[in-house]
Amino acid sequence: MGAIFWLKRYLLAAVPLFAVLAAVEWYKGSTTQEDYLSAGAWALIAAGIFTYTSWRRYRHAKACGMCEDLAAARKHDNISRR
Repeated sequence: MGAIFWLKRYLLAAVPLFAVLAAVEWYKGSTTQEDYLSAGAWALIAAGIFTYTSWRRYRHAKACGMCEDLAAARKHDNISRR
């Protein structure tokens, strides 16, 4: 997974998050430029944290505990149905 993949993942997290935060500011009735800049800053920070933790998990080849539990449960269900 190259840099383009991680950049796309970052943008796929940042853009919708900014839209949600900006919509909340608009709904509250405070639509100043500072509110939108704050929403943008928080979206960039949160997307950065999300992408960094995903990259770190990928780089260190850490397994997803929840995914393993789901796979084990599916395997157990398939065996018991036979």
